[in-house]
Amino acid sequence: MSAFILRHLKSITLAVCLLPLLWLIADTELDRLGANPIQAVHIRLGDWAMRFLWITLTITPVQSISKWRGMADYRQIFGLYSFLYASLHLLAYLWVDHALAWDAIVPDVLQSNYLWMGLIAYSLILLMAITSSKWAMKRMGKQWKRLHRYIYLASVLVILHYYWQLKGNLAEPGFYLVILGLLLGFRLVGWLKSLRQALVLGAGQRD
Repeated sequence: MSAFILRHLKSITLAVCLLPLLWLIADTELDRLGANPIQAVHIRLGDWAMRFLWITLTITPVQSISKWRGMADYRQIFGLYSFLYASLHLLAYLWVDHALAWDAIVPDVLQSNYLWMGLIAYSLILLMAITSSKWAMKRMGKQWKRLHRYIYLASVLVILHYYWQLKGNLAEPGFYLVILGLLLGFRLVGWLKSLRQALVLGAGQRD
């Protein structure tokens, strides 16, 4: 990797993360969204919200393997982009899909399990986005880490939201579920190693 790219890697990352949105805007302007453009906008924004959430989850394994502490900044960037695309996904549902007609939105939400899963996942992502700054991290102390562990619960809820939205189509949710399983497995192995080290250290101190 060239020195120029390394020096500007964060700016390049910020710009690249906007490409899916620019691509969607271009397809909208050029009328390339297919027979149901509203649904296409809704789905593409939701897909990218999920992809950025998964990319955020990969940061810890990459950081553990590469030993590069600077990866934490990229976890914040990808997490905030997941929040951005999730917010646009929600806005597309409320405004583009339902024209803010609450008399239609409220019954729809009450009757749809997949919407509940999506709303709970979005609420968790919103809380993590609001508290993603270094200032919030210092102010919250240990509570910050506990709150941001809810990213795993949010990821599972996103998979359920995605699966039920597709009405039983397992192919794509299954693909993302496998990736999520691998990422969670990596964290589980790390947690078990830490637990084992703590037990060995505790036994050593007792001896």
